[in-house]
Amino acid sequence: MAKTGLFDLENHFSFYGAYHSNPVNIFIHMLFVWPILFTALVFLYFTPTLLNVSLPHGLVLNYGFLFTVIYAGFYVCLDVKAGSVAGLLCFICWVFGSFLAQHLGFSVAWKFVLAAQVFCWTGQFIGHGVFEKRAPALFDNLSQAFVMAPFFVLLEGMQMTVGYEPYPGFHASVKAKVDANIKEWKESKKKL
Repeated sequence: MAKTGLFDLENHFSFYGAYHSNPVNIFIHMLFVWPILFTALVFLYFTPTLLNVSLPHGLVLNYGFLFTVIYAGFYVCLDVKAGSVAGLLCFICWVFGSFLAQHLGFSVAWKFVLAAQVFCWTGQFIGHGVFEKRAPALFDNLSQAFVMAPFFVLLEGMQMTVGYEPYPGFHASVKAKVDANIKEWKESKKKL
């Protein structure tokens, strides 16, 4: 069943999809989006503890945990099945990102995070510039691009591998909206 407003998956997916219609660019994003989230959580391990709760293996309830809960909860609200998979992946990234951060220590971790972020973001910008030939979605809607990117590539992967649809007709409806958005964008470029 389609939702509306903030939890309108079809609207979010069609917006993001309009900036990611080239198969090579989609593949590049599938490679680099989750590592961006993972390394961000490595960095966020070093933020202040929000709640003094004793967790095993040195895990702490900090801003990394808070972002993980927000992302996971939002994804589940968008679509329970795919959102649960995405939420689980977010928590796995938080746990293993925390372990890696503990192991590396801040003096090495920030260098690792910086190198990984630069590498992954560069790959995505190349994907947009060379293959998509359209600026990234983050230039038009920063928050939606950052929040939706991990879920978008997961949903794309689930659709490609197992034919997953959140509800019947989802992909056909999204494709029609994406095609209309791209057509409108191309026509606006001609006017310039």
